[in-house]
Amino acid sequence: MRRRAGVGAIQKQKLEQEKYKDKGNEIQENQFEQMTKQLEVFRLNLEEFATKHKNEIRKNAQFRKQFQDMCASIGVDPLASGKGFWSVLGIGDFYYELAVQIVEVCLATSYKNGGLISLRELRTRLIKARGQGKQHQEISQDDLICAARKLKIFGSGFSVVSVGKGQYMVQSIPGELSMDHTAVIEQVANSNQAFTSVSMLQEQLNWETTRAQNALDHLLQEGLVWIDLQDVMEKLYYFPSLFTACINASN
Repeated sequence: MRRRAGVGAIQKQKLEQEKYKDKGNEIQENQFEQMTKQLEVFRLNLEEFATKHKNEIRKNAQFRKQFQDMCASIGVDPLASGKGFWSVLGIGDFYYELAVQIVEVCLATSYKNGGLISLRELRTRLIKARGQGKQHQEISQDDLICAARKLKIFGSGFSVVSVGKGQYMVQSIPGELSMDHTAVIEQVANSNQAFTSVSMLQEQLNWETTRAQNALDHLLQEGLVWIDLQDVMEKLYYFPSLFTACINASN
């Protein structure tokens, strides 16, 4: 028979486990302290870099995107702070101004697109509206996405919808689009045509007739699509928000 461990052996084993635990905690604390110091050094270097390249960050969209990525890597959001060092850069002002202009364009075009506009058309309209007066500041797709997402503070009235293949739509109407509604928009956006139908959704998304019809009826009710009853085969549903993108793709 195996001898059972005595009380002394159990206590010794318990003490060793506690020592290992204490040592592990000590190592974790040291690593955390070192990491905190490294992040602080990184933050100071980032501030120095931002000061040195302030004008380029403001004017160059690609440079601004790279700078945002560096900030995100250490958990710094220069847009979130309206005072202190980051306010000196004026980056927050740039995005807040851009966000206001996005709202203006969305409101001005909602009567014809139902409150859904492609990011490409939005960018084209903003560049035209801003003209040459902003010291030739470039506006990239990343700038628009960043600014539009700041509008989430208004609730579900503004949101950025990904429709695949690097394409985005900006929704400026209350209410969330369901996965089915987003799938319909994505199907149309990737087909290089501004319309769809029940049979197209059945074929390309493998949906039942009822599911396809319900999705289209909702989009029609929300004013996001126009219905064409002239086709002899079936009803066609047009997305006015995708007219411009499809025309450019065909050219």
